[in-house]
Amino acid sequence: MSTHTTEPTGSSEPAEGAERHGGLPLAALLALATAVFVTSLTETLPAGVLPAMSADLGVGESAMGQSVTVYAIGTAVTAIPLSAATAGWRRKRLLLTAMAGFAAANTVTAVSTDYSLTMAARFVAGVAAGLAWALLAGYARRLAPAHLQGRAIAIVMTGIPVALSLGVPAGTFLGEVLGWRVTFTLMTVLAVALLGWIAAGVPDQPGQRRGAAGRIPVLRVLTVPGVTPILFVTLVFVLAHTILYTYIATFLDGLGMGGSTDLVLLVFGVASLAGIWFVGARIDRRLRALTLASALLVAVSAALLAVPADSPALVYAAVALWGLGWGGAPTLLQTAVTDAGGDSADAAQAALVTLWNAAMAGGGVAGGVLLDHLGTGSLPWSVLLLLIPVVVVVALGQGFPAGAKR
Repeated sequence: MSTHTTEPTGSSEPAEGAERHGGLPLAALLALATAVFVTSLTETLPAGVLPAMSADLGVGESAMGQSVTVYAIGTAVTAIPLSAATAGWRRKRLLLTAMAGFAAANTVTAVSTDYSLTMAARFVAGVAAGLAWALLAGYARRLAPAHLQGRAIAIVMTGIPVALSLGVPAGTFLGEVLGWRVTFTLMTVLAVALLGWIAAGVPDQPGQRRGAAGRIPVLRVLTVPGVTPILFVTLVFVLAHTILYTYIATFLDGLGMGGSTDLVLLVFGVASLAGIWFVGARIDRRLRALTLASALLVAVSAALLAVPADSPALVYAAVALWGLGWGGAPTLLQTAVTDAGGDSADAAQAALVTLWNAAMAGGGVAGGVLLDHLGTGSLPWSVLLLLIPVVVVVALGQGFPAGAKR
């Protein structure tokens, strides 16, 4: 199986005919950011309405929780083969197809009364996510001048913290007031509106040239200098984050703060927005330093949470550091792998998306095992231990340049 590359993602030619803001096609990038928001919110939304979904579909909450896992699996197992199969598609057509997949999957989820059908719809949503995530960072780069490509990706990646800080709490509230089916129906409405926005406001870009010599088998992507260290950092960093984030409500309950989960997540989300803003302003000049700071902030947060202390203020401070460090991580890692991949950037992106979602699925499983055998106190310690090799690899610098792009 081979994966693909589009026209070089590092093109210095900005998109034509787009609204510009400081040299960036802002309207088009915000449309892509909304696509990121839709994918992120669709993935995590069941967590906020889990009791109602499980009651309606007649299954336990642990079984219903697998609706998040099956989404991640759908993304992980299809990102690379689908990217290869759609290599020649024009980018707008491909993105529209992915968003249509979300609209269909969320519609089925909203109306389904059968657990198996709901899980199938969630898998399809994960497949659509794999398709979208493999192209969004490269698409954003190709819409921006070379010296602003990192900032363009940062704008697009704001969809993640916005989904976490605003989307999930809002979806949970609407689910409680109007029912979880209404929440998923509104996701369909958003996806349909986004289809129109993309069709009207996002400049198209070509897919891979037919007969292009740059097509690289997936395993050979790992031999491109810098790609493998970035993928390692991605796998371990996301695994560490997910182990604790998936079970944050249980962890807080163990501290006697179970009733404050919503507020704690809000603090995390707001700090994530600050983190991505900070990263976006500096990523084109300080990629390595920012990635190192990101990992260290999450490590410090884990260390604070690992120390037994009857102090809610310390928990909030730790979670704020966690959000500040994690907020820019998707942008940093996608920018790093795209830069390192060069003409094979889309292939490297597909590998990153696969490992990212494998780490998310693995984090849920690993966190559950730790919880059952060692208790909630083991979760932050596991994060801290996993981040040690992340810090070492980033500090060594391969794949994470220290200075500005030339």
